[in-house]
Amino acid sequence: MSETPGWVHETPLRIYASLDSTNEEARRLVKTGERGPVWIIARRQSAGRGRRGSEWESKQGNLFATLLLNVPYPPKIGAQLSFVAALATGDLVCDYARAARVTLKWPNDVLADGRKLAGILLEDASKKFLAVGIGVNLIYHPQDTEFPATSIAAIAGSAPDSQSALARLVGHWDKWYDLWQGRGFAPLREAWLARAAGFGQRIVARIGDSDVDGVFENLDEDGALLIRRPGGVLSRVTAGEVFFRT
Repeated sequence: MSETPGWVHETPLRIYASLDSTNEEARRLVKTGERGPVWIIARRQSAGRGRRGSEWESKQGNLFATLLLNVPYPPKIGAQLSFVAALATGDLVCDYARAARVTLKWPNDVLADGRKLAGILLEDASKKFLAVGIGVNLIYHPQDTEFPATSIAAIAGSAPDSQSALARLVGHWDKWYDLWQGRGFAPLREAWLARAAGFGQRIVARIGDSDVDGVFENLDEDGALLIRRPGGVLSRVTAGEVFFRT
């Protein structure tokens, strides 16, 4: 871990040359008495992961960060904070990839021109602590993935270093988090829907081995996906992977 000269945000920052994953470090810090909030950043991850245990490619030069929060992790709070993270990360991408069309893919991906550029993973760090993991492809992006990926460098021709990108991300997080604390989920839901990929279009939500196919009609008050299926039935989806019909 290294010191953080020039860090101007109130929330402390811990920087590591290498970690297995920043979310795992959040769990370890809780066990040593850390109560947060604290941002954790690694230059490289050896065991980064995405949703449902999928591997997250973690080449040095990209952003791997976790915010450890002293909040419990019931499903409702976790779901709502994932939208805080998505909106903040979307703002970060807009800062650097100005020419791209930046959209948000339910439940927690950021797309640029229809390709995945960032992902978010919220996990229980213990019964009273939440780890908000955010990965952003600054320089590198994986090839030959099921859902196409990209990076800020691929779009803009250059990319910031990870600490500079994190500094901007923290500012955006604070803005949306303060709004959520002051006014609840409703304004975040409205802002997210304004940027939603596939809104009003036919999509498929993959839930394990099953698919829910229909029109992305709305989000409910807790952030669940509402899909109008053929025949008119409205399905509520709380977890899954979304794909777009072409």
